[in-house]
Amino acid sequence: QVQLVESGGGLVQPGGSLRLSCAASGFSLNTYSIGWFRQAPGKEREGVSCSRTSDGSTYYVDSVKGRFTMSRDNAKNTVYLQMNNLKPEDTAEYYCAANMVCRSDYVSTIVSFWGQGTQVTVSS
Repeated sequence: QVQLVESGGGLVQPGGSLRLSCAASGFSLNTYSIGWFRQAPGKEREGVSCSRTSDGSTYYVDSVKGRFTMSRDNAKNTVYLQMNNLKPEDTAEYYCAANMVCRSDYVSTIVSFWGQGTQVTVSS
């Protein structure tokens, strides 16, 4: 059974940092492309970052480039999203997902597996 479990969300002040984790079970992270998505209240879910297994390349949405870094620990079967210099507009529910189209300029929101989400709130 494929399962993705996110953790690491919370309340942080503007300019602060958080690291989200996504622990996968039931499959190896090497099998699928992995992505991070977020959804703010009243807004559509958007792709934040994704990582392809074919060449290890990573995509970031423009609004987080230079601030967010996605990484994998294959030994722990876990994916991370390091978020620095957080802004109030980063406030959202964050989800990890597996198996989607992940290109250097695009990540699809049509995915095979979703995690349950973790809330990130950036506020003073």
